[in-house]
Amino acid sequence: MLGPDFEPTRELHFALQMADAADAFTLPKYVNRSFYVDWKANRTEVTEADRECERLISERVLADRPAHGMFGEEHGLVGDADSPWRWIVDPIDGTSNFVRGIPVWATLIALTHIEHGPVVGVVSAPAMGRRWWAARGLGAFADGKKCEVSNVAAIAEAQVSVTFAKGWDDLGLTGKLVQLQQRAYRARGFGDFWQHMLVAEGAVDLAIDAVGLEPYDLAAVMVVVEEAGGTFTDRHGERTYLHSTAISSNGLLHGEIAGLGA
Repeated sequence: MLGPDFEPTRELHFALQMADAADAFTLPKYVNRSFYVDWKANRTEVTEADRECERLISERVLADRPAHGMFGEEHGLVGDADSPWRWIVDPIDGTSNFVRGIPVWATLIALTHIEHGPVVGVVSAPAMGRRWWAARGLGAFADGKKCEVSNVAAIAEAQVSVTFAKGWDDLGLTGKLVQLQQRAYRARGFGDFWQHMLVAEGAVDLAIDAVGLEPYDLAAVMVVVEEAGGTFTDRHGERTYLHSTAISSNGLLHGEIAGLGA
């Protein structure tokens, strides 16, 4: 049990407020192309929109949740580092899309507990006009409509999304991913947060993410998938948001990933 200090409705409302503030900042930048692009040491893009959006969220956390910590992609840990409660934020998940004018990007906001993991998650994609949210025990929602995963139980009838990346080549598993796609009814590569949200909605049955993920890529989407009735693990089948791989499914098809744990 999470205890009396956790009020899921209250914390979800706070997360949604922060998502509103993030959308109000990032969407005009995207629409007007009013940002400059820099490069991180790992050769991924970053913009001042990423950095400033995270700063806006951290200011809200520091002001309204002083007993909580926060970890973000751009600025790291702020707030109470010893708190069992920690907000985990990706200000713009899909920065490459943001930069290129592709609307599939989102702000990811999660509240985590040191023992219980992610307990609140918001995925807000303003350029798509979509938002998903969930809190433990309250269910998952897409734009206010309750989310439920599919009941497809056979891979031959399944919609599958796979994000290929060099990391899968390095693991020697690209061939197995191709074979899995070939066995599916339909295979696509929706990428980033979106594939997992499609699993939560029941539109996709199994989603396999890239290799090299971080907690801020996964914490928020994990809550939404699980509250929609789905399963969320790493490639070995371990339920976690702390490892470098992530796979979501309707639960019925999760056994199909067994060959990826090699």
